Amino acid sequence: MELQESQVYCPYCGEPLSILLDSGDSDAEYIEDCQVCCQPMVVSLMSLADGSLDVSVRREDE
Repeated sequence: MELQESQVYCPYCGEPLSILLDSGDSDAEYIEDCQVCCQPMVVSLMSLADGSLDVSVRREDE
């Protein structure tokens, strides 16, 4: 298990957030609350060809 830090922007308040990604969670989707405004964000992970993870976040109500 390898942790990778990634910076994303909250889709609600726009604040930059640092989240830790587990390399074993490739192609996963989960909900994490924004550390600033506490709104639920959907975090989507996708494994890339080089073994790293691509992360995107969206509003839960999208």
